[in-house]
Amino acid sequence: VLKLFKLLHRTRQEVFKSDTKALEAARQKINEEFRNNQDEKSEEKINELLKIASDVEVILRTSVIQAVHTDSDKIVLIPRKDLLQDNTPYLDKPTKK
Repeated sequence: VLKLFKLLHRTRQEVFKSDTKALEAARQKINEEFRNNQDEKSEEKINELLKIASDVEVILRTSVIQAVHTDSDKIVLIPRKDLLQDNTPYLDKPTKK
């Protein structure tokens, strides 16, 4: 549980780097969720909560991207290496091998 808690915080720091509002909001939410469930005794419920936390970490790491307003009508996206993937082109009619 502690390992996952620390991993979520490390991921939060990487994903929301330089965004103090998002860093603080994510920190509060992570701490709140773990605090609300700290007295849970059911092993089944604990495993379910750990799975949810693990899924949240993966989603944060692989799906969230930072955007910065540079002008009134422009936004600059700041991708992380975790988000950059090879893109497979879409084909209407797949070729047969």
